[in-house]
Amino acid sequence: MKKALGVLAGLALLALAAGAFRTAWTGWAGGHGDVGFWWTVITCFLAAAGVGAVVGTVIHTRERG
Repeated sequence: MKKALGVLAGLALLALAAGAFRTAWTGWAGGHGDVGFWWTVITCFLAAAGVGAVVGTVIHTRERG
């Protein structure tokens, strides 16, 4: 159960990162470099958190043996 919740939390963070990336892309395409830049920064943080949650869950819930 812990593994499923950890992976789902990671996937939720990655979904938020995808939404932030879409907003950043819209900002860059619209000529708003400041909006594009800061949403890109937010995307990087969310993506790092999502990948960290998934990898950490897999590492810490594996069977010992």
